[in-house]
Amino acid sequence: MSLKEAMNHGDIYEESGFSDPVDIAYAEQLAHERLRSKRLSFKYNQTDPDDEDQRQSILHQLFKYFGKHSFIEGPVYTSYGNHTTIGDDFYANFNLTIVDDVSVEIGNHVMFGPNVMISVTGHPLNGRDRRHGAQFSKSINIGDDVWIGGNVSILPGVSIGSNVVIGAGSVVTHDIANDSVALGTPARIVKHLEPIHK
Repeated sequence: MSLKEAMNHGDIYEESGFSDPVDIAYAEQLAHERLRSKRLSFKYNQTDPDDEDQRQSILHQLFKYFGKHSFIEGPVYTSYGNHTTIGDDFYANFNLTIVDDVSVEIGNHVMFGPNVMISVTGHPLNGRDRRHGAQFSKSINIGDDVWIGGNVSILPGVSIGSNVVIGAGSVVTHDIANDSVALGTPARIVKHLEPIHK
């Protein structure tokens, strides 16, 4: 299985030590994309907060898609940025971190508190397997009309439905259904909400 296939299928992979030219080329492409992300994040985090045109321009370059009327307080950090899609009317408070080795999809009308961390990537439990950087990546999806409280961590492979509230400090390790409030470590549904009628 190629590096690209392993990454996109949630299998264990390493990002170095390849002999196949296709894998070598893809690893080089990924390294270039990571550096691009760091440069754009750095640039955004150093931009004058009054220069909204420049800030919006950088966010549109950083992310695969950055929706209308969306805003992120600096600083922001991404692994790639171009693997993340953010919908319309999105707001994120300070210190948003997105580890997006594979896709992250965020819907419309979503709010993040400060210090939210989204990570599609984890590592094997066995220490020997981690010595050379073995890891796995699983996509994360967040629906519409979601409020993520401060200091929330969202882990690989999670889907959060629409009209959901995640309580501050929670660690989301499993899918959260539509129209619910979830909190804790690991986050569990504690309340059901009335569906939004559009």
